[in-house]
Amino acid sequence: MNVIKKVLTATALAGMMMAVAGAAQARDQIRIVGSSTVFPFSTTVAETFGKTTGFKTPVVESTGSGGGMKLFCAGVGVEHPDITNASRRIKASEYEKCTKNGVSITEVKIGFDGIVLANSKQSDRLTLTKKQIFMALAKQVPVDGKLVDNPYQKWSDIDPSLPNSKIEVLGPPPTSGTRDAFVELAMEGGAKKFESLKALRKSDKKAFKAIAHTLREDGAYVEAGENDNLIIQKLEANPQALGVFGFSFLDQNADKVQGSIVDGAEPTFENIAAGDYGVSRSLYFYVKKEHVGSVPGIQEFVNAFTNEDAWGDEGYLADKGLIPLPAADREQVKNSARGLQSLSM
Repeated sequence: MNVIKKVLTATALAGMMMAVAGAAQARDQIRIVGSSTVFPFSTTVAETFGKTTGFKTPVVESTGSGGGMKLFCAGVGVEHPDITNASRRIKASEYEKCTKNGVSITEVKIGFDGIVLANSKQSDRLTLTKKQIFMALAKQVPVDGKLVDNPYQKWSDIDPSLPNSKIEVLGPPPTSGTRDAFVELAMEGGAKKFESLKALRKSDKKAFKAIAHTLREDGAYVEAGENDNLIIQKLEANPQALGVFGFSFLDQNADKVQGSIVDGAEPTFENIAAGDYGVSRSLYFYVKKEHVGSVPGIQEFVNAFTNEDAWGDEGYLADKGLIPLPAADREQVKNSARGLQSLSM
């Protein structure tokens, strides 16, 4: 009887080991999540990678930078994604969560992008300042030295030279890296133009950020989800509205929408590359080192993305709207990425 039990136990253990081994090999396709802004670049590389190598085309999902980080940092194993895209740098809290869950990371900065406030070509192009953007979209604004609930209903309420039309801006939700960058670059930049808020920033940075980062909830700012293509469609349907999204979507839809001039600079490839357009940011993807060698093709995908044919000055991603890093920076990032250098914060 004991012999039979031992045989059965050994058989069960062998079966469990085979099941675990099978689970480890259950995925032969790279899974990528994250930023809707990086999504078109990542998808283009994935499709090229699938066509030109012996590996399957990676699956790329647009979940937003924050949503992607949450999925990516949740753990190690085939049920978790291998790579996450981000239109902002990983936050310290996200890094800590990754580390806590046994995830070590390689960071790859892929280039730059501008954040645009665009409207339909059926309307006139807007010329705005960061201060006016803050006045239009902040939940509370200084009026006569006091912080009050935003009273501005029309653009012309802010400045008579602006259109006599309702303030309506379609933009990303809080889980989006585009939203994070927009409030940091445009809204904070505008808030600092008020002497009272500039002083508050020096005395209480947390309180300043709460004011600068909190957008209106009265219909002037409308959360339109992570789908930038949907915002483009809504702008066509409503020529009076503005939309907030990455330069690449403006570039791909230049026949339908136009980017507002901000602080005297137009959102163009050249202005963003030169640093002349003040609402621009870096783009990234992050690699889960524990999955390299377990899920086939991750190292090769990193190599493909950091190839000059892809992310270089004349690469196919520039045609999609990516503003490349300077050549010296690309070389440094390429060596770090291909060597799977661990990120430490």
